[in-house]
Amino acid sequence: MKKFMDDDFVLKNETAKKLYHGYAKDMPIFDFHCHLSVEEIYNDKKFSSITEAWLGGDHYKWRLLREMGVEEKYITGDGGDYEKFLKYAEVMPYAVGNPIFHWTHLELRRYFGINDILSPKTAEKIYNLCNEKLKTLTARKMITESNVKKLFTTDDPVDDLRFHKLLKEDPSFNIEVGPAFRPDKAINIEQPAFRPYISKLSEVSGVEINGAESLLKALTKRVDYFDETGCVCSDHALDNVMYLPSSDEEVDNIVKKALAGEALSHEEIERYKGWLLVRLGREYSKRGWVQQYHIGALRNNSERRLRLLGPDTGFDAIDDHVFAKKLSMLLDALDSTDELPKTILYCLNPRDNEVLAALMNCFQQAGVVGKIQFGSAWWFNDQKDGMERQLTALSQVGLLSKFVGMLTDSRSFLSYTRHEYFRRILCNMLGTLIEEGEYPDDIEFVGEIVRDICYNNAIKYFSK
Repeated sequence: MKKFMDDDFVLKNETAKKLYHGYAKDMPIFDFHCHLSVEEIYNDKKFSSITEAWLGGDHYKWRLLREMGVEEKYITGDGGDYEKFLKYAEVMPYAVGNPIFHWTHLELRRYFGINDILSPKTAEKIYNLCNEKLKTLTARKMITESNVKKLFTTDDPVDDLRFHKLLKEDPSFNIEVGPAFRPDKAINIEQPAFRPYISKLSEVSGVEINGAESLLKALTKRVDYFDETGCVCSDHALDNVMYLPSSDEEVDNIVKKALAGEALSHEEIERYKGWLLVRLGREYSKRGWVQQYHIGALRNNSERRLRLLGPDTGFDAIDDHVFAKKLSMLLDALDSTDELPKTILYCLNPRDNEVLAALMNCFQQAGVVGKIQFGSAWWFNDQKDGMERQLTALSQVGLLSKFVGMLTDSRSFLSYTRHEYFRRILCNMLGTLIEEGEYPDDIEFVGEIVRDICYNNAIKYFSK
């Protein structure tokens, strides 16, 4: 029986071990999609306790606590730090087969040098050891110790990007931190927050927004502002992919109705969203940006909890919309005029892995390696089985060797062990192919493929 999480954790054969330890382990990290606070990076945040660093904002952990019946005061409420940590420690032994069990212990080992298994028996000792280490383990140090060389945060078009600018001027921090343009609030025209948001966008851009063209002009000015600050990518939450061919006049009328507070039909919402995604895609293409589409989240399922706790508090799930035709039409609308930017497609429903893996190769381009990408296993899928399924679908339908690799999609500075988790799974998959005679035993060549997927492909892909 193997020892729990030894040096060869997940690596089931000798070739996998050679690939991981010889090629993957020491590669730098480029985290091109995360939700870290750039302000906290700039200020080199010090955490008051392991509870704040580990449990604050972590929806994955919150969901397990709720499933165990833990009171909300010990999750997002006013319970004490140690009491919250102890509740988490009580849940941990029961998380058999859950990736959070692996992530938790990887984080304890890599950041705090703790090999103990978290449980009620060890909770006090681990809590005190972590808190002692956190006296010197700041936000920047967590990033640096994780061997991160480059990362992109997620930023709203109205953001002034002040802290991004300040970081670029700070000689004491040599890790590149860039913004990613996330215009969801401008796209979600059906939301009550749309009109107040458009007022803010108008103020920040200096454009009076009274219709579709002025709205696009305001967003384009913000795209330019982001571009000047070093942005090279956008990110879109396409919970349900919407697209209908529409004229400028049709969409102008829809925007005017929304600004007047009138209700919109489903068709009008779909026309507006498709029109704006195409127009923004053209702007990204002009500037050599990458666009990212995250597809298939079913958000805020508990209305009661939404009222009590607000959005993004762990009550999201996987949707099961059928979207292939709409996504194809959207990509084709950009491709038909040769204005389709580099695009990464992520699905939340693993049922859709092969859908995206197949669709991406309908829109590739000569001279651009892997222009359209099937993105890494996302959110509920970034666990062992989900990663294996995504890698298998990609390898069987496309070129795994040109994949841009893993990201954290996290709000936690302690989450970079997910890259290690991914790399072990990747190396085990490739090592198994070799050991079972399904690929030649050329360790140096495959090792370079591993290095490319871990880091090099993403660096090339996001270069203008």
